[in-house]
Amino acid sequence: MTATVVRTGRRISADRLTRVARKLLDAAPLCALATMTPNRAYINTMYFARAGEWDLVWISAAQSQHSKNIRANGRAAIAVYKSHQRWGGKDRGVQVFGRARELRGRAARDGKAAYGRRFENDARILERYVVYRLRPTRLKLFDEREFGSGTFVTARVRRDGTLAWEHTETYRDS
Repeated sequence: MTATVVRTGRRISADRLTRVARKLLDAAPLCALATMTPNRAYINTMYFARAGEWDLVWISAAQSQHSKNIRANGRAAIAVYKSHQRWGGKDRGVQVFGRARELRGRAARDGKAAYGRRFENDARILERYVVYRLRPTRLKLFDEREFGSGTFVTARVRRDGTLAWEHTETYRDS
């Protein structure tokens, strides 16, 4: 038997998408940030905070590889999931796709404040780093309790911050 991915017509309401996405983003303090060099993919594990509805912020050294990649090419993705999940359980996580950039001025202060609210708001630590933001264009939600086994729901983030269902995919045995 081989697993296949099937797009279904199962639509998810904006309210339900919003509720599940918030829960998934707030479930874990760590994420994996994916960026690109000109020749290869790069990934970094880091702490993050939610700023506003969907923006994700983090602090990092300006000369780290992922920071250099963001300056060169703002496309980025972040995966958030609880790392203690076990195979065969009701797993969940979220993938966030969008544009990332270094923040300056008031936006940087607001980003550091959001980060400080989630973690230790220690100015001696925060002042040593640059703050970055990923502004999502799409979210891919995986919550087996909410959507069923092996089901991924992709939503577009509209300009007004609301989520719009795009498609649902389910892994099935063929």
